[in-house]
Amino acid sequence: MQWVIYLLVGGLVTVMDVLLLKQQQSLRHLFFKLIFYVITINIISLGIFVFLLRRPDSVGSATYTTIFAVYYIGVALLVGIVWLCIKYFIQRQTLIQFRETGVKRQKLDVVFKVFTMLLALIGLLTVFFANWFIGYFGNITPEQFLFNLKSPIKGTSDGMVDEIVRTPILTALCLVIPLFILVVYNRYDMISQNQRTLLKRTTMRALLLVVAVVVLISGVTYGTQKLRLVEVYEAYAKDSQYIKKNYVAPTAEQYQFPEKKRNLVHIYLESVENSYLSKDLGGHMDENLMPELTSLSKEGVHFSDSNYPFGGPHQTYGSSWSVAGMVNMGMGLPLKIPMNGNSYGKSGYFLPGARGIGDILHEEGYEQTIMFGANADFGGLTTYFKSHGDFNIWDWKYARENGYIPKDYKVWWGFEDDKLYDFAKQEITRLSQTGKPFNFTMETADTHFPDGYVSKNTPTPRDNQYANVIAYSTSEAVEFVRWLQQQPYYENTTIVITGDHLSMDKKFFKHFDPDYKRDIFNLIINPANEPKKVQNRQFAPLDMFPTILSSMGVEIKGDRLGLGTDLFSDTPTLIERDGLKKFDHEISVNSNYYTKQFVDERGSGKQKVEQ
Repeated sequence: MQWVIYLLVGGLVTVMDVLLLKQQQSLRHLFFKLIFYVITINIISLGIFVFLLRRPDSVGSATYTTIFAVYYIGVALLVGIVWLCIKYFIQRQTLIQFRETGVKRQKLDVVFKVFTMLLALIGLLTVFFANWFIGYFGNITPEQFLFNLKSPIKGTSDGMVDEIVRTPILTALCLVIPLFILVVYNRYDMISQNQRTLLKRTTMRALLLVVAVVVLISGVTYGTQKLRLVEVYEAYAKDSQYIKKNYVAPTAEQYQFPEKKRNLVHIYLESVENSYLSKDLGGHMDENLMPELTSLSKEGVHFSDSNYPFGGPHQTYGSSWSVAGMVNMGMGLPLKIPMNGNSYGKSGYFLPGARGIGDILHEEGYEQTIMFGANADFGGLTTYFKSHGDFNIWDWKYARENGYIPKDYKVWWGFEDDKLYDFAKQEITRLSQTGKPFNFTMETADTHFPDGYVSKNTPTPRDNQYANVIAYSTSEAVEFVRWLQQQPYYENTTIVITGDHLSMDKKFFKHFDPDYKRDIFNLIINPANEPKKVQNRQFAPLDMFPTILSSMGVEIKGDRLGLGTDLFSDTPTLIERDGLKKFDHEISVNSNYYTKQFVDERGSGKQKVEQ
């Protein structure tokens, strides 16, 4: 219905144009006039609705009910009438001399107009996309965006797509409309009533081209600087030996499992970081938003990078989004995006040359499940977990197909965390009855930006929505752990709770002290070992790889696997040895070894995963 309304608006304005201006025109000219008005009137009208009337939902088809459709048509026709009045006034004040041209010249005119518009549109889109990207995601690396472009995008939040359409795209289209009008009408010489030439077509053409080139150069320069694309290019243009020199392959010779293998439960809490704690605990809040997690932490091991009770790993390069966080903690590697490498899930492979916790536990006879309230195809997670441990994929699709939720059910990214924890209890109960040691991994979603998802059970005592969601979501995690502690298999189960990365919610952190170091929450409950040092440890998410195995009682030769170091030992991490600045820079630079060893799909020996 949405596009029918747009065509109807364009058609009505075309009819008014013909009736008001009374010009004899061929069917061909009428057709192009219709296309012109469909584009210009609707873009201007959508701009009015989104930016002036504060109706951002006007870009979505679901909004176009009968009442809204009539409202939209009325506003759009008003825009059309204003445009026709301006056009009529201009034509009364000037004479227009149309020069007939041959077919070849007409084709060149079309090429010129398309070329001019593309230059200007690319420049504007670059500017507004860069602003939107930083405003929506925060100061994350452009590599994250490149990763999502190269991997499956199924399972994204619908709101993100709408944001892209109504913010950078619509803004750029609205601003390019004046140029579009001038380019379209660049068929005439404008002559005053006294026969004096006001503006020749060739002069206007040259001016329009200059404007388009300036917009392109300015826009691309601005966007490149804003998104730090030069840094990304430089990273890919070089070749660092750092990963090659420091990587310890997790082969069977490097570790030894205990005679009685422990179960593992790993809970990834979306965007949960230590800044949500009160200031006296190392957080940045006047109120502790995670009191239940604070209490639970007294029963386990929490590694901190400071003297405060709570701290965590530095968010290093290639670890700042969910999939990357899982790869770092599960494989001891940053998630790097080679320009000419693996498509991370689209091709059925995901780091086929790497080995991680899933591969190791699978070889040790573990039954493994990964659970999401979202679509696991997003970011190639289905491929990652199937090809590295043959996990049972328990996600939004699985829940629909197996009757856990209705076929048409979708809120937020899939289904809310309330349901996720209920389903997790059922799945862990099943795993515990298989007769095998098990590994259950899950990731929450309600604390995803922007603002989080308020489920029907979420208490809302605070004015800030995100704070309410954080408080409720983390309390749910603790309630789930308390349930686990009551189960017969708990004595032989290690529970790991980590944030997957720092939150990307811009508004919540707008007034934070810029000197405050934000870090990711980490907690290990019921570990098999006691750590030698828990405070003033400088570490990265990838250090969690050997640390998690060690917490299960696995002996690690040399205390290192992948690029990670076992934090239960007193062996220095790579950050402690080399410093954060050097470590972060070296893993950000292109590594041919990384690409060839882990990413290259040829000769990896890994079976392709069909989605």
